[in-house]
Amino acid sequence: MRFALFCALFVGVLTTESRADESSSAPRPNVLFILCDDLRWDSLGCAGHPHLKTPHIDKLASEGAFFANAFCTTSLCSPSRASILSGLYAHTHGVTNNFTEFPTEMASFPRLLQNAGYETAYIGKWHMGENNDEKRPGFDYFVTHKGQGKYFDTEFNMDGQRREVVPGYYTTVVTDMAEKWLKQPRTKPWVLMLGHKAPHSFYTAEEKYQQAFDKVEVKYPDTAFALETQPKWIKERLPTWHGIYGPLFDFRKKFPDDRPEAVADFAKMIRSYWSTILSVDDSVGRLVQHLKQTGQFDNTIVVFMGDNGLLNGEHGMVDKRTMHEPSIRIPLIVRYPALTAQPKRVTGMVLTEDIAPSLLELCGRPVPANLHGRSWKKLVQSGDPTWRRSFLYHYNYEKQFPYTPNIRGVRTEDWKYSHYPHGDGQPDRHLAELYDLKNDPDERHNLVADPRYASRLKEMQAELARVLVEVGITEDKMPLDEGIKQQLPDQKIR
Repeated sequence: MRFALFCALFVGVLTTESRADESSSAPRPNVLFILCDDLRWDSLGCAGHPHLKTPHIDKLASEGAFFANAFCTTSLCSPSRASILSGLYAHTHGVTNNFTEFPTEMASFPRLLQNAGYETAYIGKWHMGENNDEKRPGFDYFVTHKGQGKYFDTEFNMDGQRREVVPGYYTTVVTDMAEKWLKQPRTKPWVLMLGHKAPHSFYTAEEKYQQAFDKVEVKYPDTAFALETQPKWIKERLPTWHGIYGPLFDFRKKFPDDRPEAVADFAKMIRSYWSTILSVDDSVGRLVQHLKQTGQFDNTIVVFMGDNGLLNGEHGMVDKRTMHEPSIRIPLIVRYPALTAQPKRVTGMVLTEDIAPSLLELCGRPVPANLHGRSWKKLVQSGDPTWRRSFLYHYNYEKQFPYTPNIRGVRTEDWKYSHYPHGDGQPDRHLAELYDLKNDPDERHNLVADPRYASRLKEMQAELARVLVEVGITEDKMPLDEGIKQQLPDQKIR
């Protein structure tokens, strides 16, 4: 019922938008939206990474808004991408896993801008609907592939006209396609969304970067061995597909392996992850150069972000899905002189759901009612005393990847509480988690069982109940938690 109501509202927005705006003499900004897959918030030079050098991305941050506290609300590719497009939480847009299509009748910010006279394109990894590479609504030009794609020689569906294996390294290939599209003559403002595969597993570096970090020593994070106060399921995850003693996305051939010397496999994985990001930075540099050469740079809203975070060994885990900080924090940089002519470090908590309303407002379009997200235009330009002080995190157990329980949690500026409903309405079977983020940013000390924090626990539980209602969850449906399992996921969906 909730999903149908939102679809009806959004279809109404679509039908009442007018293409008369095409004749407006006022210049409207273009939008270049660069989306990375599984890019950690701290894996950029401008975020303080000690080894990664990303000068082109850093330049965007030095000339625009750097969002220091950006988060996804479901740390999983498809749900997060749907939230970026729609401004809605997963329980409302309906994409709660990596196998569900973005609803064809639901509005997205590209679709609303297309209806207002923008020329729109999507090139690269879409990843909503595992086996569907067909053209999606809202885009005049659409190039994607089935599933995850490959780092080399991916087969693309070229705007619904033909399928073609395009030889070469994925990041370079989609950048070539993006440049070609940008060079086409046009009279309308445009939106280009570029979906990178990088740095998603299985991490494969471009040849020129394959040895870029060979001399960097990599160890397991020390939080991997500080699990005394953590829920039991985290320890059970250690030897699985999503644990540090597991196969590490094929970087470890014999597993589980908890020997100290097996950290060498982990180090190879991390170095390869970093190396893929270097090619993304090259891509950003190429696109920015084109915009400068064609005089479009200052009239283009350039957004660079990741869909979700990633655990690289923290708490003994790899992958994402959990509510721990490396999993939910994302990079977000926006360069647009009309938003801010000076570099700004924005500390308010912004969400994936805020992208759609923010871009619509910056493009001078009305924002649909009842979105969960809010425009951060005012927050960036003058500060917003009404900005959120907390948000809901929401994840549902997946049978295909049985390594993470159902999660419902709330994060404030200084505290985080998460618990793990079983899905049958009965009491939780996993220990909950409570962290003092101000004094324990690495989440080493779970305070949920400490009687000194009993009143804080009650406050956070009450806040969780409040934010659930705030986003319209009054009957919280979720799958049954079948436990942490050792089985490997199907080869086709890894």
